[in-house]
Amino acid sequence: MTERPSPPCPLCEDGATYLFHRDTGREYRRCRRCQLTWVPRHQHLCEAEQAHRYRQHHNDPGDAGYRAFLDRLVRPLVSRLPPHAAGLDYGSGPGPTLSVMLAEQGFPVRLYDPFFAPDDGALRETYDFVTCTETVEHFAAPRAEYLRLDALLRQGSRLGVMTLMLEDDAAFPTWWYTRDRTHVCFYRADTMRWIAGWRGWRFEFPEPNIVLFEK
Repeated sequence: MTERPSPPCPLCEDGATYLFHRDTGREYRRCRRCQLTWVPRHQHLCEAEQAHRYRQHHNDPGDAGYRAFLDRLVRPLVSRLPPHAAGLDYGSGPGPTLSVMLAEQGFPVRLYDPFFAPDDGALRETYDFVTCTETVEHFAAPRAEYLRLDALLRQGSRLGVMTLMLEDDAAFPTWWYTRDRTHVCFYRADTMRWIAGWRGWRFEFPEPNIVLFEK
């Protein structure tokens, strides 16, 4: 039997990819160049299934625990913003909370989400900062998404990303982050370094699972 050619990486487009792991219903491929691990597109949930899963998220601005979780991104981001900076929460979800927290500190935030805030006008502006909290792991086409994010940033602007980083390959088969079938991209720190080099951004890891890019 002829082996199927390896599909190119959906982030860096390199062809040096391989089957990293397979579980019930999904396979996970790994790129040798940028170290992204991803689920092939034909195994993604349909949009209706994704929307149903997202509606089960109960994110509440009044939830102190959820605020503390998001504050791990808010604190380092705010400390690096100029006064009155305006931003975009990209992938704001069904219960926007990060935007509320930033607005409370004097940083107005516009919302965009393909399911819950499909404001295409928000994508025609540029911003002092953009946030992506628990969003980048859902990217079906990560290369296109990061190019879009780059276009939303002004020179000197910040992009704040929160996602659970893949650190232990041996533990991947039991990693809870893969159990959410809307999660289709899994990042290592080296993947974030590759993204920064590709776009010419500076970057830092101020907290575990938090990346701040600067254009």
